[in-house]
Parts: sequence; structure tokens; C-alpha cells
Amino acid sequence: MLRLTWVQPEDLIGHELRQAAQDGREPKAVAARWRAAGGPEAPATAGASPTPASRYLRRLAEDLLDELADLPSALADDEPTDLGRIRSACPDWPEPAGTPAGITPHRLEAAWLGRATGCLLGKPVEKLPLDAIRRLARATGNWPLTTFFTARGVPAELLEEHPWNRRSASTSLAENIDGMPEDDDLNYPLLNLVLLQRHGRNFTTTDVARTWLDELPAGRTFTAERVAYRNLLKGLEPPHTARHRNPFREWIGALIRADVHGWTNPGRPAAAAEQAHRDATLTHTANGVYAAMFTAAVIAAAATGDHDVHACLRTGLTVVPPRSRLARAVRHAVQLANEQPDFDTVVDALHATYTATHHWVHAVPNTALVAAALTHADGDFTGSICRAVSGGWDTDSGGATAGGVAGLLAGHPAALPDRWTAPLKNRLSTSVGDFNGIGFDTLAHLTHRETLRP
Repeated sequence: MLRLTWVQPEDLIGHELRQAAQDGREPKAVAARWRAAGGPEAPATAGASPTPASRYLRRLAEDLLDELADLPSALADDEPTDLGRIRSACPDWPEPAGTPAGITPHRLEAAWLGRATGCLLGKPVEKLPLDAIRRLARATGNWPLTTFFTARGVPAELLEEHPWNRRSASTSLAENIDGMPEDDDLNYPLLNLVLLQRHGRNFTTTDVARTWLDELPAGRTFTAERVAYRNLLKGLEPPHTARHRNPFREWIGALIRADVHGWTNPGRPAAAAEQAHRDATLTHTANGVYAAMFTAAVIAAAATGDHDVHACLRTGLTVVPPRSRLARAVRHAVQLANEQPDFDTVVDALHATYTATHHWVHAVPNTALVAAALTHADGDFTGSICRAVSGGWDTDSGGATAGGVAGLLAGHPAALPDRWTAPLKNRLSTSVGDFNGIGFDTLAHLTHRETLRP
């Protein structure tokens, strides 16, 4: 029996009820009808429940998803998705710049390597609760984190209680890393490189959709991206693809696609954010879009090598509506990181704020955690990726984003510790296009070429 993840209505409705509560709709009446009919809660960690729902429950879930989507949001004025309204809500929107600032292929190679390394560090513990991550690392003397996770020396009973991520354990523990394994956190930057090669800076959201259909296997999509992919195949067009029966539209997927938009707009945070917006609105709305715009603007500021991480994070906030949940979360996280000398204390405070109410893949807590990690580490590469991953939630995505920013700030591959980059063997596995086995040095040159295009 095939239980396809992230698209079955009976599995989506619980997530949509939670999303409605978060974005200012009033879902209690709908929730009562679903529960009275015997509808299940959303799957806790995976994308599908173990058994199919009855035909009645599935039809009811479809109807309720549509009903929830039509509910008005009390936060609509503070959290627009339209770019013009976002810009109007941002009093410090960056001044548009003309020609992108200079950036070297070496700096871009450090960014690619940083993104890959941070992702690889987080892969074995993705989906694990915070306490499990801490216990697994402490069992091998690797806490606070300073290097890749290992199974060597971990008591068997602890591994039985908290097994590594099953998709990653065979490729991402210290003892078996052999190049960079495939991951969606690297597939999407590759897709966006293809997007720019084919369509240039003035690409449209429809161009993003066409590139996906041409180059992205459906089975390599998850959460909001899988729903949007399904919606495209059903004949829906952007931006409706982001809203139709898509409870994941404020999750982390658009954020992990943002790096290339920043890399190719050094010194132009507004342009980077606008590119990220056109990309993100295929799949996301509101805070899911802001997370991508924030990340792209941070990276565009970091790409010049002229600013420290704190200035880059401040720049990122200039493209996010200041009364949005994402802006408030980032400001809170940065404040905690500035005030608390112990990063575990920062993480505990963030988890106390978000874990009970937000899925572990949601953009709001994950973006806040990345901002806290970069702030607390003062942009140091090892400190940034280790803090991001040690904070839990979407560990490989958080590690990737923090690593990409810190790699840019480091400025050169030689500035990244060899213990992190040597296991990657300058080789990336992917199912995207003709990139399988490509080196990060080659990717840097291909990316640099796009920075020079008008």
C-alpha cells in the first residue's frame, strides 16, 4: 500500500488547522467538525499517516481544507504576500543598487562548501528531538558540537531509543562520509542556478515552475514544494499553487532556495529579496516568503565581504514587514543571542516559545534559530554551523543556511577548517540536471558567471 507523503487530504487537514491558528484565522469550528467525524491529528514527524482514511473522511478533509482557506486572517494587513505591499510595509527597504558589487569565485566556492558542510552536519539528526541530539552528541564527547556526528561509542540502547535519520545515517556520519550526498538543501540552489542560466535575473514565477517541471523529480520534493508541484500538474497556476490545499506555505522550503539569489546580487539586498520573492511565491505565502527574502538579503550583504554578520542580519530585516511574526522572531532570537553567553540557554528559550505550537519545519522558528546561531558565533564558520545544528528542528536546512552565510564571510575555501571540507571530496551528488558529481569549485565559477550577467 502506497501512502504518499505530504499530499493526502486526511494528512493535510491537521497541519492546515494549525496554520490557520497561527496566521490569524479562526479554525475552531472546522476543527470541531473534523474531530467529531473521527478525523486524525496530523502525522507527528512524517508526511503520511500509516493507514488510509475512509472515503467519507477524505472527502470531508478536502471540503474543510477549502473552507479553511477562505477564512479571513486578522494578520493580513501586517503580513502581506504581494511584493508591493511588502515594500510599503518596510520603512527601511534598501535603496536599489545598479551593478552588482564584485565577488570572487573563491568567495562563492566558500559559500557552496559552507552550505554543503552545514547541511551534512545536520543530516543524521534531522527530525530528532532536541534532547536526543544532545544525548547522542554527549555520548561521544562531541558536546558542544565541534565536528560531525558519529555512531562510534554511542550506547546501543541510546541508538535504539533515538536512531539516526534513516535516509542519512549511511552517508552522513563521520565514519561513512564520502563526498556530499544528495539533499534538497543543495538541489534547490542547483535548480536556481539553472533558472538563472536559462532566464536571467528577470525570470518570472512561471519560469521557476517550468524549470521545476523540466528538471526536478517529483519524488525529490517535500511539504510545500510537493503540494505546489501537484497543483501545477493539476493545471493550477502561480501564485494559486502556493495556496491551494497547501498547509505548508509558511514552512522552510522557500528559505532553502534563497542562497543563489543572494550570491548573484552582491551588495544588492533589495534585488536579491525581489528575486527570492518571485521564486518563493510559487510555493509559499507571508512568513514563508519573508524567510526567503530575509535570507537572500542577508547573503547579498555578506557577499561583498564588507560587513560583519550583525550588519548583514540587520540588512535582512529591512526587507521583512516589521510587524510580521518572522520579524519579531528574528529580533527576539538576536536579542537572546546577544544577552546569553551559553547558547544552550538561547536554544531552550526558543524551544519554549515555539516547539509546542510550530512544526519542526516551520520557517519562523528555524529562521530565528539561524539568526541566533550566526549572532552568537559572531559569524565564525564552525561556531555558526554547530550552533545552528545543535538547536534542533530542521537541522540540515538550518546548518546549510548558517554555513552558506558564514562561508561567504570567511571569504575563501582555505579559510574553512579542513576537517569540515575534506570529507566532501569536492563532489556533490544530485538528481538535478547534469550536475551529479560536480565539484564545488566548478559550481562557484558557474555561479560567478551569473553575477556578471546584466
